[in-house]
Amino acid sequence: MEYRRFGPTDLTVSVFGCGVWDYEKTYSGEMEIAVKRALDYGITCFDTAAQYGDGESERMLGRALGSRRKDVVVVTKCGLGFQGSQVGRLKSRDGRRESILQQVDQSLQRMETDYLDVLLVHAPDVSVPFEETMGALETAVQQGKVRYTGVSNFTEEQVRECEKTRPVSVVQHDYNMFDRRVEKAMYPYCMETGIGVMTYGSMGFGLLTGTFTVDMKFQEGDYRGIGGNAGFDGGMLALEHRARNIQVVEELKPIAARRGKSMPQLALRWVLSNPAVSTALVGTLRTREFEENLGALGWALSGEDLREIDAVFAKYGVETHPDISLDP
Repeated sequence: MEYRRFGPTDLTVSVFGCGVWDYEKTYSGEMEIAVKRALDYGITCFDTAAQYGDGESERMLGRALGSRRKDVVVVTKCGLGFQGSQVGRLKSRDGRRESILQQVDQSLQRMETDYLDVLLVHAPDVSVPFEETMGALETAVQQGKVRYTGVSNFTEEQVRECEKTRPVSVVQHDYNMFDRRVEKAMYPYCMETGIGVMTYGSMGFGLLTGTFTVDMKFQEGDYRGIGGNAGFDGGMLALEHRARNIQVVEELKPIAARRGKSMPQLALRWVLSNPAVSTALVGTLRTREFEENLGALGWALSGEDLREIDAVFAKYGVETHPDISLDP
């Protein structure tokens, strides 16, 4: 495993973080096995959120970590209302002080821990002054319940506004070959200020695995089947671009093959090649996929590799820096 400093904190994290959002209630029987496997392979960063599975993901993560809780960095998120949140606005953004502080206590209880390593505001609630939201995070830190704080899916302008009240140590955004908005909209500021970066969507929500087909069917409720969400994924899953984007991936496969790597390994290494990135979230539920991800470690993409990758996107006219807000 490779490790990097987590922004300005005193934390060091594995370059792969274990994202547990997809477990929720569906895979509760397999969660403990998956987490222990990740720990055995050197994963030290686990990301969840109060809203995932109405709190169930936090409960399962706490049980799975058990006595090894102290050996890892736990990142969770607040600021979205859900069924199990007694104060939060149901299924909506909620940056109010009262709600944030209650969600902190609920997260601690669900994970059976007395501190959170990093607490992120899940998404900006523009109906509440950021001063109030960040002030609540400051209170949680002063109470010893949270070590470091940050934000998820905020724009640079919003991050700057938040920092007027409390420093932002970590940001989280979608980042992959198809969606590079943060390279212009956020990473320069992170590099300048030393903010840590946690990414999700490294595999392009499945597109960069190389297994997508034009007529692929998705389960009911899977947003990929209706063309995605441009604010969330940068428009890469739009139905009108599906055939083109699948062809792009087909032309990327030989680049991976020449390095003796698979398409997923190329996609992950590409994300890790950006010096702003501290950790990239991956799934760990399926053993075969998890072990394949490890093949993205221990090597680097050359400048020629990166130029060749960019040339494929240019050939098909893919706009990797679309003018779409980072706020989904």
